[in-house]
Amino acid sequence: MQAFRTENNYRNASRLSAAELRAAMASREILQSTALAFDTQRQLRFELGGCRAVMPFGQCADGADTGSVRDIAILTRVGRPTCFVIEGIDTDENGQTVYRLSRAEAQRMCKAEYLDQLQPGDILPCIVTHIEPFGAFCDVGCGISALLPIDCMSVSRISSPADRVSVGQQILCAIKSRDAQERFVLTIRELLGTWAENAAAFTVGETVVGIVRSVEEYGTFIEIAPNLAGLAESCPDLRPGQAVSVYIKNILPEKMKIKLVIVNHALSQSHRFELRYFITEGHLDHWLYSTPESHKRIETDFSVMACNPA
Repeated sequence: MQAFRTENNYRNASRLSAAELRAAMASREILQSTALAFDTQRQLRFELGGCRAVMPFGQCADGADTGSVRDIAILTRVGRPTCFVIEGIDTDENGQTVYRLSRAEAQRMCKAEYLDQLQPGDILPCIVTHIEPFGAFCDVGCGISALLPIDCMSVSRISSPADRVSVGQQILCAIKSRDAQERFVLTIRELLGTWAENAAAFTVGETVVGIVRSVEEYGTFIEIAPNLAGLAESCPDLRPGQAVSVYIKNILPEKMKIKLVIVNHALSQSHRFELRYFITEGHLDHWLYSTPESHKRIETDFSVMACNPA
């Protein structure tokens, strides 16, 4: 299976010679370049090797020719790397070379030769393209978008997808399912380690940085790793997202609990944990977050999702 890359990771066509561009056209190589304009003829314009290149609206995305893609989705490509294949070479009224480009064809190739062969549980690289309150949209290949819902970003509760990822960030995800339109739904929490794997990095008696995730009447949940949170005393003065330092009082694998004591209620700097992957490639059939001693089961069965798509 051919590996397809996210949109800005293909060879930059703007730096290629005319001979190299012709060779790329002949081999159907996917290239990328920065879109310079979306003009009044509803086409994206580029410059390749000193020559003009155009991408008609219907070729700007798979589905654009059927009306399922809005102008806003295309005009926001201006100033951003955009992938394509070269469909042909024309000559304008002044005898100048004009390249005809198609992002839609690159996306169809990506779907047919790569994405359509993937199953729930398969791990793939992607890039966060934009963030909404309910999740992050990611480029999974040639600008094809997939949703990473907020509840799939970690076992620990977070208030916003921006607590976990940022636009432009390269991340690894697993395919959770497909939605009704056959688009991927992604998940990352299964790659960020089980309770035991995360807890192994901490020792009773040490003080570490934590991030407040929720403040309840019975206590304050504080994240100390992307997939691990502990409980400290109730503190109504704290707010979700606030960085604090905490003393680790106890680690209880049989209950999957970590007892914390807040040492510093207000660190001067904000903090966000870097993603630490415990799984980086391959396929997952089943993932169990819970410890063997715990009666609480937190798990994902990808094989069921493969048989029963969303």
